[in-house]
Amino acid sequence: MKILITGGTNGMGKGVAEVLAGAEKQAHEIIILCRSEMLGMKVREEIIEKTLNEKVSIVLCDLTKLSDVKHAIDEIHTQHTYLDGIFINAGLGYASERVETEDSMDPHFQVNYLSHFMLTLNLLDLLEKSQSGGRVIFNVTEGGKINWDDLQMENNWGYEAGIKQAMAAKRMFLIKLHDVYTNKTSPQLAFIGFQIPKTVWTNQINIIPAPMRMMATVMKAMGRFITIEECGEMMLPLFIEDQKQSLAKSGKLITIRKNEFIELEEDREIADQQLLEKLWEISLELCEDEETREISELLLSSQTLYPIKEN
Repeated sequence: MKILITGGTNGMGKGVAEVLAGAEKQAHEIIILCRSEMLGMKVREEIIEKTLNEKVSIVLCDLTKLSDVKHAIDEIHTQHTYLDGIFINAGLGYASERVETEDSMDPHFQVNYLSHFMLTLNLLDLLEKSQSGGRVIFNVTEGGKINWDDLQMENNWGYEAGIKQAMAAKRMFLIKLHDVYTNKTSPQLAFIGFQIPKTVWTNQINIIPAPMRMMATVMKAMGRFITIEECGEMMLPLFIEDQKQSLAKSGKLITIRKNEFIELEEDREIADQQLLEKLWEISLELCEDEETREISELLLSSQTLYPIKEN
């Protein structure tokens, strides 16, 4: 399998990258989308040394810049003729104050959701060419709501609210993609929302305020956290299972309990068809990218995406 992982230099993304690279006799190819070339190369070398799998590469992209996303899309198409999976994982967590990206957006909304919206739509053609069954796995959590009148949270900002809004948007996005591909006869792709059942011990610990860090350390001692490697092992089947199993989970929010994947009940508003269409159109407008809109039009008319990015 050839898997693209966003945010693969830390946390869950790094754990999934390491486990995938070492699985099934180093059979899988890993592409890490990351902001820092220095850190990306360091992690690449670590994974190769640990797993002996040299099929690990990086693509540079700062998700706070839609121009960077556009460049990354072009680079991925230049270097690869297909993808078997994408792990939508990169995201901002704790923030002490509200700032804006160069695209005049709330960073949590742009990094955690909108840039992934643009990236995913523009890479669907590569997933459609997968011989193993293309799938997109979203790192999500339950809850959250869309602030329709204040998407960029200019009037009522909070980093937790920003994270939750982006999580809600990602879940709405995957449901809409599932619906679109359900109406397509071929090829079929799977879109799965996965909620990790325990908190993963990540580099976020280093940037949160001291009182929160002390509490997290106590919780870790009580067994409330898992390692990034444990996270990777939990998620591994989602990336390598056969297409029939993957499609059975598509459009769902799932987690894992007692080594079995189970479906979680989704909020009614998240699955509302009118709201799904509303968020989709708003997202297209915010991307301000003609090619992304053209892909959307092809998708919604159930056409193949091969002509868009033929190598």
